Amino acid sequence: MVDISSRDEEDAREREIEQEKGRSQEQEKLRNSELAQEKGRKQEQDKVREHELAQEKGRRQGAEEERSRQKGKNGMKTGTMAAIGLIVIVLVVALAAFLTLSTSVTSAQPGGALPYTTMYGVTFPEGQTITIGNSQISVLSYQGELISDIDGDRQKLLVGEDRTITERRAVATTLGAVKLMDTNFVINLKYKGNRDNQAYFDMAVHTSKQVPDMLIQKLLPREINAQPM
Repeated sequence: MVDISSRDEEDAREREIEQEKGRSQEQEKLRNSELAQEKGRKQEQDKVREHELAQEKGRRQGAEEERSRQKGKNGMKTGTMAAIGLIVIVLVVALAAFLTLSTSVTSAQPGGALPYTTMYGVTFPEGQTITIGNSQISVLSYQGELISDIDGDRQKLLVGEDRTITERRAVATTLGAVKLMDTNFVINLKYKGNRDNQAYFDMAVHTSKQVPDMLIQKLLPREINAQPM
């Protein structure tokens, strides 16, 4: 009887040990499962944070790119406005220079070299006094001849004959003080006959300096319709 009881107690203890071992294993599995779940949650949180960080980085990069684009646009706009402003200034100065362009003609001591020549074809309306430089000129046909009057000096001209406007000095200025031209000149007029009821001349303008046509035209009145040859 004693032996049987001892074995029963021993068996009971073994079962308790097995049960305790089983409970320990279950608890270990539960802890491992909780740890795995916690690890999974942490990994998921890490992924969420990484995604949020990537989104924030993308937003920052987008904002920086937009600022760069805006800065570039502003720079281009500023450069364009500056270029437009410069063009406007140049145009205003050019217009002011043109509007204030003036020419004064005075007497000059003859005898200097006049190496430059510009040729024009001109027509003079008959019976009308025309001012070239500071000389008064008028022409009038009479009995097949042309009577020319330059500063009160009358002469008859046949086709092919010429008259000369004596040497003068011309000074062209703009903006009140900027000198564009300072030259002596002599004008030679060769009578070529009558065209459309007007006296036609070949006109040679001899100058001491090379002068642009635009400035020479300032010496010539519109009434004679000077055309370069």
